[in-house]
Amino acid sequence: MKSMQKRATVYFDSHLHRALRLKAAATDESISDLVNSAVRMSLAEDAEDLAAFEERAKEPNLAFESVLKDLMKRGKL
Repeated sequence: MKSMQKRATVYFDSHLHRALRLKAAATDESISDLVNSAVRMSLAEDAEDLAAFEERAKEPNLAFESVLKDLMKRGKL
């Protein structure tokens, strides 16, 4: 069964819209398919980022100044 689809109005910069139309024609996909795919990938990246943040939540926080001093002391700056 096909998933439920919702309709939305999205305004693109004219150059982006042209590029989307050309890519849709070249790949034989609709603009909606291209946008859905891009949004899905972006949300997947967000989910990965959130998982990484949660995984590292118990790591100690380092002060920016301390990191800079350490880099300078080791000759990295």
